[in-house]
Amino acid sequence: MTFEAYETVVEDSGYEARGRERQALSLGIDRLERLQKEHHSREDQVQSLLYVRRLWTIFIEDLAHPENGLPEQLRADIISIGLWVVKEADRLREERSNDVMQLVEINRMIRDAL
Repeated sequence: MTFEAYETVVEDSGYEARGRERQALSLGIDRLERLQKEHHSREDQVQSLLYVRRLWTIFIEDLAHPENGLPEQLRADIISIGLWVVKEADRLREERSNDVMQLVEINRMIRDAL
């Protein structure tokens, strides 16, 4: 395999990974928006918030990994956002907040930046 071919595979892999991240965020956004717009059970609410929490936990773990290719400051900034998302999802799940739209907006901004 030539170096150029390897570079193409790596670039495609990164592009595919970002696509999967966008899809995962879109699913989370859809679930959060349903909580805002539709009648839902407590179980639906909990499952939607746990989905968002688990997704961001995965992102945070990946960003904290030393081999992550993003610049250190950007990684730190996204980790900070992720920690806020996790805490806010917990607040909503524990019914200490009812503002789902903040989570929707943050997740949209991150998804759209990918």
